[in-house]
Amino acid sequence: MAKSKKPSNQLASNKKAFHDYFIEESYEAGLELFGTEVKSIRAGKVQLKESYAQIRNGEVFMVGMHISPYEQGNIFNKDPMRDKKLLLHKYEIEKLMEYTSQQGYTLVPLSLYLVRGRVKLKLGVAKGKHNYDKRQSLKEKSAKRDIQKQMKDAWR
Repeated sequence: MAKSKKPSNQLASNKKAFHDYFIEESYEAGLELFGTEVKSIRAGKVQLKESYAQIRNGEVFMVGMHISPYEQGNIFNKDPMRDKKLLLHKYEIEKLMEYTSQQGYTLVPLSLYLVRGRVKLKLGVAKGKHNYDKRQSLKEKSAKRDIQKQMKDAWR
């Protein structure tokens, strides 16, 4: 039986983040959303690729996360590119402020998933990769894939 790469409660993931950044730490955050946005996210109409988190006045906001308008939402639909407030504890926000004050660190979304019917966001503290780091990561990934393939063939 083949393993599914995407858990049943995962709604969206940001694979590009793992390619472009070294992920130092991750935090789980709630999102302040409207009903039509939740329905649209559950339908899989969300894009995390070019988004990032920003700290303003002691609050964390997700910038650039695109949630497509819900088709049956009519007047209740919100702007798809509006900044969404993240719900975190005060001590977590202070820790994130320390990280982002350092040179080269940023906050990127890693995945969106459901926990007991609520939409949660996995937020990563990330440090940017250089091109040579990306090439090295691709080489390592390719080598692991080759080893797995050879081991699978050896067991047949």
